[in-house]
Amino acid sequence: MNKTYKSSGVSLRAGEITVKNIKKYAKSTFNNNVLSDIGLFGGFYKLDISKFKSPVLVSSVDGVGTKLKIAIEMNIHNTIGQDLVNHCVNDIAVCGAKPLFFLDYLAFGKLRPSVATDIVKGFAKACKENSCALIGGETAEMPGLYSVNEYDLSGTIVGVVDKSKIINGSKIKKGDLLIGFPSNGIHTNGYSLLRSIIQNKLDLSKKYKGFRNTLGKELLRVHKSYLNLIASLTKAVDINGMAHITGGGIFGNTIRIIPKSLSVKINWNSWEYPHIFRFLQEEGNVPDEEMRNVFNLGIGIVFVVSRKNIEKFFDAALAADENPIIIGSVV
Repeated sequence: MNKTYKSSGVSLRAGEITVKNIKKYAKSTFNNNVLSDIGLFGGFYKLDISKFKSPVLVSSVDGVGTKLKIAIEMNIHNTIGQDLVNHCVNDIAVCGAKPLFFLDYLAFGKLRPSVATDIVKGFAKACKENSCALIGGETAEMPGLYSVNEYDLSGTIVGVVDKSKIINGSKIKKGDLLIGFPSNGIHTNGYSLLRSIIQNKLDLSKKYKGFRNTLGKELLRVHKSYLNLIASLTKAVDINGMAHITGGGIFGNTIRIIPKSLSVKINWNSWEYPHIFRFLQEEGNVPDEEMRNVFNLGIGIVFVVSRKNIEKFFDAALAADENPIIIGSVV
């Protein structure tokens, strides 16, 4: 029997169908700066620097980790793309940058056009919500590396900020306050620990006490974008630093932007942890320190603000319909 690409597990036809299906979703994110069509060898973006004195490009690349395992088991694929875009947007937004365009990478054990299309729908939805163009990507089918139903994804985002408006923590001083804002649940970090807790013990399709949805849907809550909040607050008041709370928890991420001569003191009792975290801690008998090191515990972003600006900061946050919480200070 003759060997073909198809017999080795790769379907060129599935790839063609996928590209055809996703084009309209990607194009729905285009703006006047996008010069290329989906399908070329590169994405072209015309950079308008007329509003910047000294424009600096800011980029970030990330994935969503083993949250993918939950999405695959639940057969829900239209939110995982939103997770990835919002995660990447937050990573550059806390530096003061505005997102310009996003690129994705999808790798499948067996390419199913309907699944790939759902994922890209999520990319497109989040890109439009963040005023960001989805200008290209790569879809690969790799039997032998991934099982038939498995896939992986990563994303790269590029944004821009005026050099004078970069927020990197250099202005942080002793006595500044840490202001946290709520997450939308677990976001995209800690899922390997989470999965070890629920494996062979809990049912993703079951609604447990204290939850409005099934456990699976609670675990797939979309990673929140803080772009609009950041834009509102940085316009209203001087921000000394911002930390996106991802892997490493609140302390691990906030300390990254703190000058070396300083540290942070967090009051872990200053907010009520969402039920999902208490639930997982009890089910897995996880120590407090481990919970703090792994999960966001209900705080998705932390702002570092001078005490003299706190009243103005709180007024701007409440005007943006957000709930700020003083969770600690710089020491």
